[in-house]
Amino acid sequence: MDDAWLTGLAASPWLLPAVFALVVADAFLVVLPSETVVVALGAVSATTGSPPLWLLLPVAAVGAAVGDGLCYLIGRRVGLDRWRWQRTRRTAAAIERVRVAVHRRTALLVFTARYVPFARIAVNMAAGAGRVPLRRYLPLTAAAGAVWACFNIGIGAVVGGLLLDSPLLATAVSVPVAIVLGLAVDRAMALLDRRRTAREASLPSEAADEVAEGPVEGEGVPDVR
Repeated sequence: MDDAWLTGLAASPWLLPAVFALVVADAFLVVLPSETVVVALGAVSATTGSPPLWLLLPVAAVGAAVGDGLCYLIGRRVGLDRWRWQRTRRTAAAIERVRVAVHRRTALLVFTARYVPFARIAVNMAAGAGRVPLRRYLPLTAAAGAVWACFNIGIGAVVGGLLLDSPLLATAVSVPVAIVLGLAVDRAMALLDRRRTAREASLPSEAADEVAEGPVEGEGVPDVR
């Protein structure tokens, strides 16, 4: 593989539709390497000009928001345990962790779930099943998708800017850099969540019960169809 091959691939008219499909599918199939591909393309774009950053960014951001929205619809229409894949150990455990919390920490969960394996599908399905209002959910997931796209493409673009003469090397370097930064974000989010949980545990018993139970049906959770 050489730089010419990579440059030709980056200029393909099918590349951006493929990226969009990959990012959407990653909402359900967590093994798909959408982050890796987006980071790599950020590096390639910075070194070769293709695909253009002004196209790559919205394609990745919209794909992320569409994938989240589809998970929300699944949770809203079929619930959290109808299909076998929803009951697998890791998916079911992730759903249970966020099922109640999604109402009181919607913004935090939607933004941070994108960086934690299995959390993205769990948070968005739980938001749908819990009928988090669309007027609240849609702006959050759109903003989260944009931040995710900027974060990953930005890492690739920065590395690519430092290695302008070698697109292939820039791609190879940007991916492990993104992985390390992603792990750092994951740890930071986990620490933040533990601190919030500890604060909630220290509340008086009546307040703690109210927080744990979430909103009462019909109160604070309007059904927006």
